[in-house]
Amino acid sequence: MSALAPYAAHEEQSRGRRHAEPKPAYRSEYQRDRDRIVHSTAFRRLVYKTQVFVNHEGDLYRTRLTHSLEVAQIARTVAGALRLNEELTEAICLAHDLGHTPFGHAGQDALNECMADFGGFEHNLQSLRVVDELEEHYADFNGLNLSFECREGILKHCSYKNAIALGDVGERFVNREQPGLEAQLANFADEIAYNNHDVEDGIRAGLISIEALAGVHLFAGYHGEVLALHPGLSGRRLVYEVLRRMINHLVTDLIDSSSARLRVAGVASIQQVRAQRAFLIGFSEETARLNQELKSFLREQLYRHYKVRRMTSKARRVVRELFDAFFADPGLMPDGHRATGTRREAVHGPAGRARAVADYIAGMTDRYAILEHRRLFDPAERT
Repeated sequence: MSALAPYAAHEEQSRGRRHAEPKPAYRSEYQRDRDRIVHSTAFRRLVYKTQVFVNHEGDLYRTRLTHSLEVAQIARTVAGALRLNEELTEAICLAHDLGHTPFGHAGQDALNECMADFGGFEHNLQSLRVVDELEEHYADFNGLNLSFECREGILKHCSYKNAIALGDVGERFVNREQPGLEAQLANFADEIAYNNHDVEDGIRAGLISIEALAGVHLFAGYHGEVLALHPGLSGRRLVYEVLRRMINHLVTDLIDSSSARLRVAGVASIQQVRAQRAFLIGFSEETARLNQELKSFLREQLYRHYKVRRMTSKARRVVRELFDAFFADPGLMPDGHRATGTRREAVHGPAGRARAVADYIAGMTDRYAILEHRRLFDPAERT
């Protein structure tokens, strides 16, 4: 890795961990963060958590795990080009979806509705909750005890009320400051990855077509370029050749545009980055427009497709019915989760019980949530 830029996250300037630990002997602090994330239970569960398509619908669609790996790969490329901290960037990207519910955004929306009277549910907050409290690996502390910079990068969005309650990691929302550049970068790498792989998965599922994508300028331009180079190319090879050019366009533009912003801003430290009025990482105006056009196409043609809407309707019903059943009778949960609910209810009342139920459901994979639903509501299913 090339020498870090002065505005990158330097390990010696880290705000540290919530619980002091001896320095690692053969790796950096941010490598330690990454390694703890990869070895976490929540990370392994991502292999059976959906992106758009419910896990059991096919083996080749993206999952939260494959998505997280793609985000990290894209982000490390950009971080290296901008001389940002690649190890911290990778750790943030690998952890950013740890708090996602089963069934993607449909599950999150349903769980948020269930938790409306108890503080709500938001997957960024839940990801932070996973690494701060819910993982159970170490004798000396709950969670993974990640560095401040990694925890800050995980928390992309936060209300003022929640920011106050979170303390140090919520300060930037209270003070209206920007996050570090590695955290800013993770946001854009996430968007590049999911937009482009949703195109591939949507085509594979037969829900969107290359003909329909001809109206999307970013896709259409590279589709024409590929066919000019490879007349008669079709199927998966054609789609992949187009998508890899689209990703290269977005990544290259992100590097060039961000480099230009950094030069103009003249920042020489993380503190100066935080004081900016807006992100310094970002696309050019033209590429932002092209990317937004692609997002709008996916929203209308894929995410609102009647087959996807049927699937998400079923997913929301599963989550709501699980929550209602477990909240009404916590004894239906496994012993450890039931005991946690009892402890939290003793301190926080019904909100404590509800949060324990939400933690249990949010941690489920797609297939486990479906199985639990059958166990509760199908008389023929073994418990």
